Parts: sequence; C-alpha cells; structure tokens
Amino acid sequence: MGWWQVGADTLANSRFVVSPLAEAVASLLVLERTAAAHPGERAWLETHLPAYRRWKADDPVSALVIGAALAPRWIADFLVPVPDPAPPGQAPPSFADELTSVRATPPDRARADLAEAVRGPLPAALVDRDDLARRAADALEWVWTHTVLPDWPRRRRILEADVVARSAQLGRGGWADALNGMRPGIRWLGDSRLQINPHDNPPRELDGAQLLFVPVTPYQSWVCWDIPHRYGLVYPCSGALAEAGRIPVPAALGALIGPARAAVLLLLASPLSTTQLVALTGQGLGSVGRHLRILLDAGLVRRRRAGRSVLYFRTEAGDVLVHGAG
Repeated sequence: MGWWQVGADTLANSRFVVSPLAEAVASLLVLERTAAAHPGERAWLETHLPAYRRWKADDPVSALVIGAALAPRWIADFLVPVPDPAPPGQAPPSFADELTSVRATPPDRARADLAEAVRGPLPAALVDRDDLARRAADALEWVWTHTVLPDWPRRRRILEADVVARSAQLGRGGWADALNGMRPGIRWLGDSRLQINPHDNPPRELDGAQLLFVPVTPYQSWVCWDIPHRYGLVYPCSGALAEAGRIPVPAALGALIGPARAAVLLLLASPLSTTQLVALTGQGLGSVGRHLRILLDAGLVRRRRAGRSVLYFRTEAGDVLVHGAG
C-alpha cells in the first residue's frame, strides 16, 4: 500500500482548504472519463459533455494533452499543484491565481510529467511542442468558465460545509475519525501512518511539511505535492452534504412552516451546526438562527455540544412531521 509517515508537527499544521483549481480539475476528470457518481453529477455531465466534445474536436492537440495528463492511473503533476493557502486574514487564492502556476510550467517539466502519466512515450504530435502547459491551462480555464463558475457559489457553500463537518469529526474522534473513508483507499493506520491509496508504493516521510485536505464536489480524488514543503489530499466531499442542497422541500411542509424553515428541518436528519446550515441552505446566519429557535421551541429539533460546536438534529416529532409531509 502507499502510505505517508505523518508526524505530530505535520498534523498540527494541517488544514482543510477550498481550491477552485482543484474543483475545475475534478470537473475536467468527470468530462474526460464520462463517469458520473450520482444522479446530480450525471445531469451535470449530460448538460456539458456535448460542448466539451465540440471543444476537443476543434482543438485536437489540446485534446491529446488532456488525454495524456489525465491518464487512468496517474495525473500529470503540473496539472494538480498543491494549493498554497493564504495567510490568516487574507483572501484565499482565486482560480486565476492558482491557474498561473499551471500555465507557467517549464516545457521540459510538462513533457516529463505527461510522459510519467502515460507511462511511456508521448503521442508524436506532442513530442516537440513547448506549449503543452499553456494548452492544459486553457482547457482548465474553459472548464471553469463554462461548467463550474456559473454554479460556484453553491459549490463553495457545499465545500465549506464539508470542511466544517470534517473539522467537527476531528474534534470529536481525532484523525482516524476525520480521515477514514475520506477518499477510496485512505485510512489512518496508527503510529503516525496515513494510508493514501492501496497501491504498492514506497512510504514517504512528511517531516516538517504542511498537509492540506482539499474537498471537491465531483466524486474524484488524487494526491499532490510541492516537496518538501506541502502535500495535499484531494477528496470527494461527503455525499450527504453534496446532495443536501438538492433536497426538494415537500409542498405540504413548506406551506405549514414556510419553505426556508422546512429546508432547515429537512437537513437536520443528521446533526449539523449553524455554520453548516448557513453554508448548505444559502440563508443568512440570522435567518437560520431564527428558524432554529422556532424549531427548538416547537420540539421539532434538539441541540447538543460537540467540542466547540453546537449541533442541531431532528427529534422524533420532527421526523414524524417530515415523513408525514412526504
């Protein structure tokens, strides 16, 4: 198996971060491999796949670059740089900021990374070209602009909610609870060992490095690094959270208690914090707080403390109301 030796200092310096570039790469993977993990992802794929295929047909050289970069067993390293999080108090890097490092990849490195991804020689049309990184960056920019950016505010709320949920898991059950099941093949082995995949790769020592965990909404995952400074684990965010924003509010329940309050009640089938509810519903903090107070007073939800968070969840009466409304 492939595993990393992760010391206490590295764990203490670890962070969950949201990366627009990682979201674009994950979306590009879905388009390139035409594989959807759930109905919502399938609907997105069916919407955007025809335009993506037209783009590939209009630019066959760039299509070859992306096909090589997203090989079945390995993604070209230059296409997936590890995020460089902003210092506290500063705005996080934008998609354009992150894309700069991809576009600036030296030609020799781009060719070497592509050859490593395909495990052999590059297609003849790519061998002598110096614009491979630029073409890959242009492809990511097309995917971001046409398929991700229109939905980015909602996606970002989902990703931020996943970060809140993982952080709460970490506070309740430690690293094993937060990391196990994060992505296929990952689990905490104990003795400072983190399994990152089931492959027979030599272990890597992460002494003194920063370890970043990066959620994406498509069901895709990979590892990335800037040795020896930063390592990243990109993982598909929680399925329940990814689908929560799509739960329709039953008309009868919305008419009874209001659609916004009903949306909050529906999400509380599992415990969530106020911050998570704000991220998932898109409602303001004050609105969510008012809904929770009314639901608490009505006996439809309860709350309990988990570390520094207060989690809300439906009572039996709340379950009866939701299920009775369909």
